[in-house]
Formats: sequence, structure tokens, C-alpha cells
Amino acid sequence: MTKRTRRNHTPTFKAKVALAAVRGEKTVIELAQQFDVHPNQITNWKAQLVAGADEVFSSGRPQGAEPSVDLKTLHAKIGSLTLENDFLSDALGKAGLPSAKR
Repeated sequence: MTKRTRRNHTPTFKAKVALAAVRGEKTVIELAQQFDVHPNQITNWKAQLVAGADEVFSSGRPQGAEPSVDLKTLHAKIGSLTLENDFLSDALGKAGLPSAKR
């Protein structure tokens, strides 16, 4: 018996096989023979399709997922902008111009 090289199937092929399995017109064994894929692989692809079907109709972002925000970076930026505003306000006051402080 010769050893078969590892095959990488395209997502299109996987979807085609999984959809055929979901339809149920043929058994998994018949599909395995038709597509030359192991029956366990077809079962796994079918389970992945069924589990991920809700993502097809989502609005593009997973529900409950908040955008990742680095609070340390934002606080550092706020601090530097505050320092810059204070510096410029004092510089305006020393130059004899009305400062931005009220």
C-alpha cells in the first residue's frame, strides 16, 4: 500500500462537500467515495458548517465583541495633550495674549 501525500482542500471544495452532506440526498459513505475524502472528514466539515452558519447572517462583527482598546495608550495620550495645553496656555499668558484658561 502506498502512502498518500497530505492534501489541502480549498474552502470552496469543503463547502461543496459539507453542503452535499447537509442536504442528505446521499449517505456519508457515498459522498466519501464521490469526493475521494474520508467519511470522518465529511462529518467534521458538516459540523463546522452547521456551527458557523449563524455567522453568515451576522452584521460583520461577532455579537458581544467590543473593539479592543488599549486604555494605557489612551490615558498616556490624554496626559500628554493636557500637558501640552497647559504649556501653551502659560506661554500665551506670558506673551501678553489672553490665555485659553477661564
